[in-house]
Amino acid sequence: MIFKLFLNMYSCFHTFAENQIKITKMRKLIAVLVLGAAMTGCNEQKTGYVDTSRLLQEYSEMKEVETEFTAKSESLKSELDSVAKMFQAEVMEFQGNMATMSKAEQEEVQMEFMRKQQMLQQSAQMKSNQLRSESDVVIDSLVTRVKDFVADYGEDNGYTYIFGSNESANIMYAKEGLDITDEVLKELNEGLETAVTKE
Repeated sequence: MIFKLFLNMYSCFHTFAENQIKITKMRKLIAVLVLGAAMTGCNEQKTGYVDTSRLLQEYSEMKEVETEFTAKSESLKSELDSVAKMFQAEVMEFQGNMATMSKAEQEEVQMEFMRKQQMLQQSAQMKSNQLRSESDVVIDSLVTRVKDFVADYGEDNGYTYIFGSNESANIMYAKEGLDITDEVLKELNEGLETAVTKE
């Protein structure tokens, strides 16, 4: 009798345990279905990407800025070369006249040349840094403008996400048709042309 009672209890417990396992499996199945539905909803979101390197390189205003700063850099180089040639001419003249100078005069002129050379190097470094700093400010401004434009483009065209890709390969694979660089670039450059026309 005790054995039958134990067998009934075991059977009830076993049935209860099986029901708990079934309930747990059902909960997992429901969770998977809900997650699947959420993922399906995510897949319906509109996404695209732009090649950020190409976008900046082919942006008309960026090309103009690069041309402008290349010209400024070449002008600075020409100016510095001219100053260096004049300094070199002075040194060569000094070397030609050294035989007629006393030791004290030679040392004094050499010290003067060293001071002058140091001043010329500092001036060249300062002008170069100033040009680089000016260039960085303008380029940072253009990069911000392009980012803002892409954000507006995404909002205006119903994108949930627009990713950026570059030579670091942030996007390793994308389905064909998701690269919207050409469309964004076209509108970005058209916006520039429109702004220039209005001025």
